[in-house]
Amino acid sequence: MEFGFTTAAYVVAAVLFILSLGGLSGQESAKRAVWYGIVGMALAVAATLIGPGAGLWLLSIVLIACGGAIGYVVATRVQMTEMPQLVAAMHSLVGLAAVFVGFIAHIELGNVLAMSPEAREGLDGFAGLLAHKSHVEINILRVEVFLGIFIGAVTFTGSVVAYGKLAGKLTSSATKLPGGHMLNATAAGISLISLIWYFNTGGFLPLALMTLMALFIGYHLIMGIGGADMPVVVSMLNSYSGWAAAAIGFSLGNDLLIVVGALVGSSGAILSYIMCKAMNRSFISVILGGFGGTTGPAMEVEGEQIAIDADGVATALEEADSVIIIPGYGMAVAQAQQNVAELTRRLRAKGKEVRFAIHPVAGRLPGHMNVLLAEAKVPYDIVMEMDEINDDFPTTDVAIVIGSNDIVNPAAQEDPNSPIAGMPVLECWKAKQVFVSKRGQGTGYSGIENPLFFKDNTRMFYGDAKASLDQLLNMIQ
Repeated sequence: MEFGFTTAAYVVAAVLFILSLGGLSGQESAKRAVWYGIVGMALAVAATLIGPGAGLWLLSIVLIACGGAIGYVVATRVQMTEMPQLVAAMHSLVGLAAVFVGFIAHIELGNVLAMSPEAREGLDGFAGLLAHKSHVEINILRVEVFLGIFIGAVTFTGSVVAYGKLAGKLTSSATKLPGGHMLNATAAGISLISLIWYFNTGGFLPLALMTLMALFIGYHLIMGIGGADMPVVVSMLNSYSGWAAAAIGFSLGNDLLIVVGALVGSSGAILSYIMCKAMNRSFISVILGGFGGTTGPAMEVEGEQIAIDADGVATALEEADSVIIIPGYGMAVAQAQQNVAELTRRLRAKGKEVRFAIHPVAGRLPGHMNVLLAEAKVPYDIVMEMDEINDDFPTTDVAIVIGSNDIVNPAAQEDPNSPIAGMPVLECWKAKQVFVSKRGQGTGYSGIENPLFFKDNTRMFYGDAKASLDQLLNMIQ
């Protein structure tokens, strides 16, 4: 009876998770989709607590309460600008959990195999599941445990490094130890040998050796990926965490964990591929840390950056008929989305056409800019993707770049030696006038100089984005 209820609840929860993922693809349905996910997870937890093998009720309730309290505090305090590093931190916890569960499964398997056949008959829960496995099934289980720990360990250290880069605690540039890819290949080779060793012996030593190698691979892989690729890294680690959960689901015989892990793993992999395609990058090259180098000296940027004040920008906007706004991570840092939304409302009230151009990898997390604009109540129908709006820049009077750098960098098209050469970018320099809201003359997150800032039709609107827009709003009523 208990098993039947748990299975039915898992099926319903899986459907809710699928609906949640599907709903997150659109801004209008995203809020409803989040609730689908919340209800699905609550149902899954409840079914697990009362299902077969349930026990330690007090400890389970205390741990759930503590986890919920920590999650609530984090969710209410984290800023939108900190969301990318929060996501990376969450991925690290999933990976670490997979490692712990894998080792516990290994220990439990050893305990069960050490018992006599008679003693095994009285076991229940996970131990009872192990007691009824054949020799072939036990070997399969060992492979599942091994893969779960390996993927989890890679995810853990990789996510910790990604968090450090996104939070500015580690350098955003691609950094490798002497030996580069050879070190990763050697660690992967040792892991493969450990798999064969563990498959044949079931000992702890090969499992521990593999874990150390996987921890190193996760660290070194992500350290070798440059800052411009961090959005891809975040979604890739999301995929890794899903596959780790699926592998552990096979080990535990938990159908829901398998389904959810597969959903997360496949969706993360698809998103990573889409972003790599949007950046004109090889998916394999990115995940192996191949991006960030150059084939020769970068093209020298000539000219100077010409500043403009709020009065000059306001005059140009008053005279313009069409305006395209390009938001970036600088807007998120300054929390200027409300000001941007207000500027949009005032310009549209004057009969001007105002639209937003969103690059697929704007910010440090896929969809980051869309979420910020939705939070500020910017109408969905004027928020356009790069492919929808790029051809309109030549007929646009004013393009306003707010805290963006690499996604509007013409070097991607003009300099074959640039680290972002070939990456599709928003061609805002083709507009009649370009205003760039920027704190100073420094380079972007990836450390690449931007020739856009030196073009004849570009003017630099220096200062904090929120403060600069406050000045502008005072002049545009």
